[in-house]
Amino acid sequence: MIRLIDKLRNSLASKLILTVGIVLLFTIATWAFFNIRHQKEKMMKNMVAGTDRLTTTIRLGTHYAMMLNARDEINQIINNISRQPEIEKIRIYNKLGEIKYSNNPEEVEQTTNIKAEACDICHRSDPPVSSVPLEERTRIFPSEKGHRLIGIISPICNEPGCSTGDCHVHPEGKKILGALDVVISLEKTDHEILLEERGIIGLAVFVFLITAAIIFVFVLRFVNQPIKRLIDGTRLIARGDYTSKVQVKKADELGQLATAINQMSDDIASSQKELNKQRDEYQNLFERVPCLITVQDRNYRLLRFNREFHRRFAPEPGDYCYHAYKGRTEKCISCPVEKTFADGLSHQAEESGLDKDGSAKHWLVRTSPIKNVAGQVVAAMEISLDISHRRQLEVDLQKSEKKYHAIFSNIPNPVFVLDVKTLQIMDCNKSVTAVYGYSVEEIVGQSFMTLFHRDEQDHYAFKVVTCSVINQARHLNRDGKSLFVNIRISPSEYSGQKVLLVTTSDITKRLETEQQLIQASKMATLGEMATGVAHELNQPLSVIKTVSSFFMKKLAASEAIALDVLSTMLGKVDSNVDRAARIINHMRQFARKSDMETVRVQLNDVLRSAFEIFSQQLKVRGIRVIWEIREPLPRINADPSRLEQVFINLLLNARDAIESRWGDHPAGGADNEKAIRLLTDTENGWVVCRVCDTGTGIADNMVEKIFEPFFTTKEVGKGTGLGLSISYGIVKEYGGIIEAVPNAPRGTCFVLRFPCSDESVAAPGPMKREAGVSHG
Repeated sequence: MIRLIDKLRNSLASKLILTVGIVLLFTIATWAFFNIRHQKEKMMKNMVAGTDRLTTTIRLGTHYAMMLNARDEINQIINNISRQPEIEKIRIYNKLGEIKYSNNPEEVEQTTNIKAEACDICHRSDPPVSSVPLEERTRIFPSEKGHRLIGIISPICNEPGCSTGDCHVHPEGKKILGALDVVISLEKTDHEILLEERGIIGLAVFVFLITAAIIFVFVLRFVNQPIKRLIDGTRLIARGDYTSKVQVKKADELGQLATAINQMSDDIASSQKELNKQRDEYQNLFERVPCLITVQDRNYRLLRFNREFHRRFAPEPGDYCYHAYKGRTEKCISCPVEKTFADGLSHQAEESGLDKDGSAKHWLVRTSPIKNVAGQVVAAMEISLDISHRRQLEVDLQKSEKKYHAIFSNIPNPVFVLDVKTLQIMDCNKSVTAVYGYSVEEIVGQSFMTLFHRDEQDHYAFKVVTCSVINQARHLNRDGKSLFVNIRISPSEYSGQKVLLVTTSDITKRLETEQQLIQASKMATLGEMATGVAHELNQPLSVIKTVSSFFMKKLAASEAIALDVLSTMLGKVDSNVDRAARIINHMRQFARKSDMETVRVQLNDVLRSAFEIFSQQLKVRGIRVIWEIREPLPRINADPSRLEQVFINLLLNARDAIESRWGDHPAGGADNEKAIRLLTDTENGWVVCRVCDTGTGIADNMVEKIFEPFFTTKEVGKGTGLGLSISYGIVKEYGGIIEAVPNAPRGTCFVLRFPCSDESVAAPGPMKREAGVSHG
């Protein structure tokens, strides 16, 4: 048994049969694998295409009902289509991830996690993408019953009809209104795939067995027997019998091998000739190699050199190495050939010299010993490679590094090189000293976070790593004085290490100038509000005057004053004094310079505070104020004082626009009156405020210009053109949006949107509507 195993192991036929069998098995298995995968992919592509067509059919089928906002018809269409046995689920989501329609009534009005399941296809990036390819909108997942499901989600896009309809209005700027999700069962498809797999595997096994049997018979008959004859013939040649011939009379490869073996004995005699030919070829290679090669004796005389060396330097026979291509009269001070003769080892060095044309050259030199039979060094081979171009590149690189280092050092803005993990300052330019007061030696090695206030370091450490731009960050200089900077961050490499390249821009003076401009605008606004303040103060002063006159008459007539009358009169005086004090304090607080501190504020409170100053003068002008506010609103991050200035500017503009249109004439009816509407609400995570008037309105060609500095539509002398520009800057500073839109049937609406505070958890309450000149 052991002999049989050894025989099979050493048999070429056995190895050939085994190798071919393995290759055949691998080939058939590969064919079966790719065939099965192709069939699977084909069936799944057909299934995906069919599901996508079904999705399109459902979307088109519900299109008309959606345009009419016919919910019952949409539900009926979905329920009718979902009766097909393959359909598992049909859902329609809105923009917020709420299920508005479904063949399963229990799912309606449920909210899906916007980062889970199908919604993540579009919402994995911020902002969400509006166009996703079919393959990314398709997902396959298991069902509770064990079989697979395929789902395709399709966006429901906003169309012109959706933004112009009378009863189902969507903003024209909103691109995606929701999504349609269709889930189909793959149970029947998986069963068909299983049957297809079994059929292909069975066919592969059958083909393998039949082919293996044919190969086995073929190898034994046409390979094994001729090989035995070839072995016998080569053994005769090995014993020196060159006259014997291998008898394999076939025209295939084995026959050709036998002919080659027969010719081998005839070719042995000519082998020496071939060896000499190869020696000549190696000599030719030595001559043609592109580097410089010389063979030198102990006196540094050139024994041999290649053609390239001769072409470059044209040495004389017996010339010295150092004279031939370096023009020296004595050997080099540090000679690698000398070292090779001394220790019999190879050495390497870099040398410089002049080329034949007189140009400076640099060579990388390597030597190798040439020994005789006794092991003695009789000569040395020196190979020189021209590295002049590389050396020139190194010089150019050094110049470039010096140039860019000079640029880095003299950039007027501070530039920091930070370690990505620790945010430690690895390097900085000289401008850091001018802005922060630190010398380069002082600040290098410190953490970049030390430039921030202690209570803000954790917040900004995260932003430095994750953001590319940080605006209006507060830094501390060497003396502890605060300054405001804009920060730009970009990843880079420094000395082979990944770093953050941070550039800061000192905007402290610019912000101070902006604050001065805002303060000047406040003073101008206070001047415009003087009449209104006079009206506000006139009423409490009139009450106090009336009470004092009453007391004077009683005292002059020596008449007694009843205690209840005295108490009532003094109570009115006290309340009106408090009211006048509140008005004066409000004006003083408004006139104060803002500290630019951002806090969480309630927008309705700021709007009421701004309105308090105008209630009397609006009433005197016959302007009706309509309040439509939602209480409570989520809080926003802002400075109450600066935000109040925005609303005061808008109320002043509304008042002036109404005055410009109506003048002293009375209004013309409920739909055509002197009115200002103040509306607050929430929309998709934003707190929205609208200040609408029935004034002259703004021409279409001026809408884009009204927020520009010094642009005004008022008459000369009645406006500075700074109010809306400053308001625009304040709103943008708090991450908000402000825009002007027409107010039907005439007038203008200023729409302000602010992002809700991250910490704001209060849900918006019911809408309150009040009319009049006093707030609700």
